[in-house]
Amino acid sequence: MFTRLRHMLVKEFIQVLRDRKMRGVVLVAPVLQLMVFGYAVNTDVRDLPMAVLDGDRSASSRDLAGRFEASGVFRLEEHAASGGETDSLMDRGRAKAVLRTDRGFESRLVSGRSAPVMLAVDGTDAVSASKMLSAAAGAVASFNRDVPRGAQAAEQPLALESRAWFNENLDSRPFYVPGVLGLVLTLMTLMLTGMAVVREREIGTMEQILVSPLRPVEFIAGKTIPFAAIGLFDASLVLLVSVFWFEVPLRGSVPLLFTCLALYILTTLGFGLLISTVSRTQQQAMIASFFFFMPAMLLSGFAFPIDAMPEPVQWLTLLNPMRHLFVILRGIFLKGIGPEVLWPQMLALALLGCATMALAVKRFRRTME
Repeated sequence: MFTRLRHMLVKEFIQVLRDRKMRGVVLVAPVLQLMVFGYAVNTDVRDLPMAVLDGDRSASSRDLAGRFEASGVFRLEEHAASGGETDSLMDRGRAKAVLRTDRGFESRLVSGRSAPVMLAVDGTDAVSASKMLSAAAGAVASFNRDVPRGAQAAEQPLALESRAWFNENLDSRPFYVPGVLGLVLTLMTLMLTGMAVVREREIGTMEQILVSPLRPVEFIAGKTIPFAAIGLFDASLVLLVSVFWFEVPLRGSVPLLFTCLALYILTTLGFGLLISTVSRTQQQAMIASFFFFMPAMLLSGFAFPIDAMPEPVQWLTLLNPMRHLFVILRGIFLKGIGPEVLWPQMLALALLGCATMALAVKRFRRTME
């Protein structure tokens, strides 16, 4: 028995390791994923962009803004001139928080009265918003300790009023449920397309296709259009459940949402076809799809804030189509913004989709030749 088992083990090890691609998947992929996960798995947000609407323009208001920045959580990015400008900064994601002080702020402190100040935070990411509110409370407490007080001074010179925009109660469901739509869409289109061409090769029908009058573009269109239709159908089901069962607000345009989903599907279909052209078996295609999906999910901002990642990794996420999709989903669901704000993400998805699809067609044409 042990002799037969030994021969079987040797045979399996040889079969797995003799394939150069499988060696890379088995030996190199775990190390690469560990490197990506080690930098991505971090919830300690720092240097979040903050805008200041300073109506007092005094030494005290500048001191308060400096204490917010000294907390390490905020980074003073913009000095806004009006409330409309702060709204635009929040919609575009250029500011995660807005600190507002009104005219007469310093005079109220000098006279011993309580001075109100307002902080608005972007609540689309409940984790980051909670961190910002906690850091703001610390900055206000530090300011109150250092303010000189007379006999008639208020107990709390600075009264902070905080508001969470787009997700008023900082619930996690409006943050995560739209992301699930992206995850389901990715898995369905990526894995189905990734194994489509490989399955033809395994069952022996690829040779018949190669001698048929089908051109590579026609073959790829026939392989991808059904999966695109299935992906959009699944997206519709998830959307209905999200809105009517989980009661996630949908404040933006539904046609715009499906336009963006179609752009994203173009990208995932391209990546799926690329995987199918470099894989020889369905097992290889499935492992390669998983190797693409996990880093893409972790670097998308679905579970861990992108602002908490090192700056080189943040630049790397710009090549991740899932990152752009989640910005679009949360913008349409929670903020209700339109293409005038989301056009950079839409353009990125279109460019990534065209590039991956063109590369997949080129590789498949080379395979057919």
